[in-house]
Formats: sequence, C-alpha cells, structure tokens
Amino acid sequence: MDVMKVTEAVGWVDPDRWRATPPVERLRLLRLVRANIDRHFDELMSADCHAKGIDLADPADAHQVGTSIQRVLVPMAANVSAAIDLYEGLVRDRPLQPLAVTPAGDGRFDVRVSPRGKDRLLNGDRTDVLRVVGEPRRVDPYAKSGGIVAVLGAGNVASSFEMIRALFVDSCVVVHKPHHLNEDADRVWEKVLQPLVDVHAASFCPAAEGPALTRDPRLSKIYFTGGTASAKAIMEATDTELVSECGGNNPCIVVPGDRPWTEREIRHQALQIATIVTISGGSICGRTQTLVTSRHWPQRRQLLDAITVALRDLTPGSSTSYPGVDKTFDAFRDAYPGGRLIQPVDGRPASQVMVIEDVGTEGFALGHEAFCQVMSEVALDVAPDAGTFLPAAAEFANENLLGTLAATILIDEDTKKTHAATVDRAVTDLRYGAVGVNTMPPMIWTNPYLIWGGNEEGRAFVSGRGNFGNLLGYENAEKSIVVSGFTSPGHLLMTSKRGWLDLSTRFARYAVQPTWPRLLALAFTATRGLFRRTGSPEA
Repeated sequence: MDVMKVTEAVGWVDPDRWRATPPVERLRLLRLVRANIDRHFDELMSADCHAKGIDLADPADAHQVGTSIQRVLVPMAANVSAAIDLYEGLVRDRPLQPLAVTPAGDGRFDVRVSPRGKDRLLNGDRTDVLRVVGEPRRVDPYAKSGGIVAVLGAGNVASSFEMIRALFVDSCVVVHKPHHLNEDADRVWEKVLQPLVDVHAASFCPAAEGPALTRDPRLSKIYFTGGTASAKAIMEATDTELVSECGGNNPCIVVPGDRPWTEREIRHQALQIATIVTISGGSICGRTQTLVTSRHWPQRRQLLDAITVALRDLTPGSSTSYPGVDKTFDAFRDAYPGGRLIQPVDGRPASQVMVIEDVGTEGFALGHEAFCQVMSEVALDVAPDAGTFLPAAAEFANENLLGTLAATILIDEDTKKTHAATVDRAVTDLRYGAVGVNTMPPMIWTNPYLIWGGNEEGRAFVSGRGNFGNLLGYENAEKSIVVSGFTSPGHLLMTSKRGWLDLSTRFARYAVQPTWPRLLALAFTATRGLFRRTGSPEA
C-alpha cells in the first residue's frame, strides 16, 4: 500500500457532514452496527482466535476462546449499546442523567454513572463513579467541535471501541488503522462498521501506514493504545494531540482485616488474583502485577499459599503469545532467580507463572511492566491494621511503582465499614486513572460511562495522556472508581474451561443486545458456573 491510501482514507471522512447528522440518524446507524456485531459474532471470534493461535475445536482451548470473546466483542458491544441509550435520550429530548452527584471533598465531586437499567440486576453490589474536579459540567456531543481522529488499534485487543467514543461522544469522524497482529479481525470490523463508512463518518487504512497517517495535517487528534516508547515516537513525529493509554505496573493493595478472613474469602481473593494475573497470557494493560501486603499480617502466608494453589490447581493455564514478552519474562527471571515458576495443572504450553514474593521496596520488579504472567509481592514493614497500612500502601504505590493506570484495593466488608474514612482518603490519594475497591481494573476498562487512562498530571509520561470513555461527557474527569462486594458474584473467576467459554459467550451476547431473554440466559449460565468452582479447571 502507498501513502495515497492514507490520503484517500482521510479524505473519505467528512467531519462537517457528521456534525450535522441529527441524533435520530446517528441512532439508526448505531442500531445497524449493533445488528452487524450480532451477525458477525462468530467471524470476529474466529479471526481473533486464529491470530492468537487458539484452536476453536480443541476443548483444552475452550477458556482461551472465551477470553477471545471477551477481548474482541465485549468492549465494542458495550460501547455501542451505551451509545444507543445516550442517543435514545437525545432523540426524546431527555438526555441521560447521572444516578447521583455527591461532594467528595477537596473541591471534587463523585458522579455515580452506573450500573443502570438491567445491569443493576447483574451488579447489584457495585457502584461506578466518575470523580471530577470542580463543579460537574457536561458537554453534549453536538456542542463539541468535531474533527478527524486517527484511531491506532492495540496489538493485544482486536477491537477499537475508541472509534465509538470519537464518533458518538466527541462528534468526530474516524480513520482506523489496525495493529498488524489484528488485520484479520479488522477486515471483519470493516463489514460491521460499513453503515458508518457509507455516510463518510469512518474509514480504514492499512496497518503498515501508521507513520503516514499520524503525520497527516488534517487530523484533529490521535487515539493510541500501546507501548510508552511508541507513544513517545508518535509525539515526536507530529504536533497533533495524542490521547494515549500505555499501561504500567498496576498494584493490588491487600488490606489486613480487623478480623481474620475466612477460608472462603481467602480462596475467593486468590482466584480473583490468579484470574487477572493469567488472563490473556498476562498481556492486558489493566492486569494486577504487584501485590502490596503487610509483612506483619498474620494471614499473609495463607493468602500467598492460596494464590499458589489457585494458579497451579484451580485456574486453567493460559498461553502467553504476545510477541516479545518471552524476553520480558526472561528478564524477570534473571533479575529474580529465586522467583517460583508455577505450572498450571492442565499443562498448557507457555502458561508458566512466575511469582516473586517479598521483592523489596525498590528494584527491577517495581520499575518495569511485565505484560506477561509475572506477579510480584511487596511486603511493607507496616503494622497490619487498616488505619496504618492503607495510607502507607497508597503512598508506596504512588511513589515506587511504574505508571498511573489502575490500582486495586482488597478489603473485607467489616474492615471497610469501620475504616470508611481511611478507604475514601486512599481512593482520593491514589494517583491512578482507575481505582477498584474489591474490583479488578478490566471491569472499569469495559465500562463506557467511566474513563480509562493514566493520571499523570505534572509527572513523567508512562501510562499516557488523556482518557477514553466518559459517555456522559463530563469535563475535568480525574479518575474512575468502582466499588463492589468483597466476594461479589460479579467478580472474574476463571475456574472452568467450558464454564468460562459459556459465561463469556452469554456475557458478550448480552452486551450486544441487552434484552431480557439474553439477561436470563446470562444469569442462568453464571449461576450454573458457581457450582463448577469446586471441580477441575478442565471441566
């Protein structure tokens, strides 16, 4: 392909025509796209599995097929469905409203944005909040200036929901360039998004034409998901504003309980941690990499041993396939020869997990993103009570770990209630773009009402600038905050290969079309999955 292909792709889109397109027409287009996602569901899944070497016909790969479905279908489907809700409100002249707005101190406000509608039945114990600085102010899509956005697709996720944000939240037209690993899936997405191409709102260009696209002077912004070095190279090559998400070393702060955790609670948290550490072979930006514990917590050893059991015996192995991460894995092995290698019992290729306990408060593990199946633990020499430990752990995460993308706090309900002010202060103090309390970051990433991106105002560039999401269009959004129950049934726990595939399929189908029959099918599958968690991960 020559540069003219980029010139033609940028020339095809018409920002003025798109800004003049009324809400009723945009809503019609969204519904066509939604129907196309349903129509090409299996084709999208097959393209992603093929690119990642996952065998659709092999029962041993069933859970990896499920992860593929969650990776390629859910993000785009969730954003399209939420955009439909947004535009249905605009058509009725009844814009979507926040569920609540409350002061959060320090001139900040918490805007509760979800779950809403049928999703409240799935996530009844969850609260999704957008933290904004100053009085909450919204900007309607039609009040925005529009323009042309280049969306550069990620390598680990074969769908770019940033396109939906650019088109329907920011009123910009889009030129999409896929990562070369996901060109097969992108050809399917071209068919899915053809209604938007037909009205000159979207176009596609070849994967190899990234440099030419990013230097095109007609662009208003560039949306990029990928490595920090690549983002810096783009910024050096063009003056166009770059909105970027680049990962980092995400902490999970384990707060010692005022009372002992039960064996069930220990097992639940171990499974939640094992799932997020290994899903997609560890190659997701929002994965937990570093556990932050108190060295003096009496149950520290019990939790670490339970994580080992979960990784080895209870969670099916996921193959690491992202190019280059084998070298990163070897670098961690060289830096920590005492790190334990855990092989999941099902023996999947390239599924070993490296666990490095008590790495200290400085060194290689803190300043590097693994992006593969490496988990480290920092045992702080801090008293094992929430009032002392949590502020110290938040300060450590802010000052010592690479990046500002996402942080998690695990705290039991009794301790959280007693130390509510301490938890609130820690959530505020954590300089991360997403903070989950008893919730892992991918639950934030897929939520179009929230924002996803770094929190690096005045700091060195690591996790990126700007953010994606923010369906309701709030200005000065600082971070996303999601709080769920300590052992919520909505947590991601991969304990069964077939069960994970079934749950992922039902969840994706519901994300595409959130109807009552699909909700009931999802609820049935989730309930059935609860009874599979005591068996073999092969089941």
